[in-house]
Amino acid sequence: MGVGGCLALPWRCLVVLCLRLLFLVPAGVPVRSGDATFPKAMDNVTVRQGESATLRCSVDNRVTRVAWLNRSSILYAGNDKWCLDPRVVLLANTKTQYSIQIQDVDVYDEGPYTCSVQTDNHPKTSRVHLIVQVSPKIIDISPDISINEGGNVSLTCIATGRPDPTITWRHISPKAVGFISEDEYLEITGITREQSGEYECSASNDVSAPVVQRVKVTVNYPPYISDAKSTGVPVGQKGILLCEASAVPSANFQWYKDDKRLAEGQKGLKVENKAFFSRLTFFNVSEQDYGNYTCVASNQLGNTNASMILYGEQGSGNQPGRGNG
Repeated sequence: MGVGGCLALPWRCLVVLCLRLLFLVPAGVPVRSGDATFPKAMDNVTVRQGESATLRCSVDNRVTRVAWLNRSSILYAGNDKWCLDPRVVLLANTKTQYSIQIQDVDVYDEGPYTCSVQTDNHPKTSRVHLIVQVSPKIIDISPDISINEGGNVSLTCIATGRPDPTITWRHISPKAVGFISEDEYLEITGITREQSGEYECSASNDVSAPVVQRVKVTVNYPPYISDAKSTGVPVGQKGILLCEASAVPSANFQWYKDDKRLAEGQKGLKVENKAFFSRLTFFNVSEQDYGNYTCVASNQLGNTNASMILYGEQGSGNQPGRGNG
């Protein structure tokens, strides 16, 4: 709508006022650039949403009547306010300047404003364009997503602002360098586990600081055993076999000796499972404990295993003991 809205006056009063402004408000003669015989209004005015816009029109002693208009609505005529909008106030009506202010500017205030003056019974006009800038705002962004490794990911970030904001995507990762997309949409084909993590959308238009929001991308993949070493322990001592595995979701671990599964709470043993490793502890190693052990790591996407040997210290010092299934 914009500022404006004429006062609801009795018809007789309205007729009188309209006759009074008849010589002032007609289309008049548009001011040409460089017309030194007519004091011009200021150039285009650019303000941010919520700020105040001041519209100034320079006048001199030849001017007998002045008015500010917004499109077809009269805002002020001389000292008389013609609009209902309380945000519009008269700042100056002097021999050299005729100025109004629009407070708490919004986007619907944007547009042309006209300073109309009458000199020597010849009305003329000068126009200024109010430009309203709006800080960027992200209005729609993809939710967090979980996807299996090798799948395709499409992320969306929609933002508004005036001027239109520039949107960029970047991967929040120590290994990531620079932006990975300068568009509302980010497409990742055949995603890998290294591409999991947070992705940040930034919207900027130089009106204010950029606004950012993040999307978490979880990449699911089957377990991979990264460490499983054989261990030498003397009889009667404490021994530990460790199995480390990475997986999303976290792996479930199981231990076997030969083909027999080892249960938690079995006498002389303790199985401790964490998100990324499993530890098999022997509190008092005996000859019967020596032998081949297998760690199995599994989740919904698959499983893998690795073998290792618990051996006596008197045996070969560096026995092989790792394999991946």
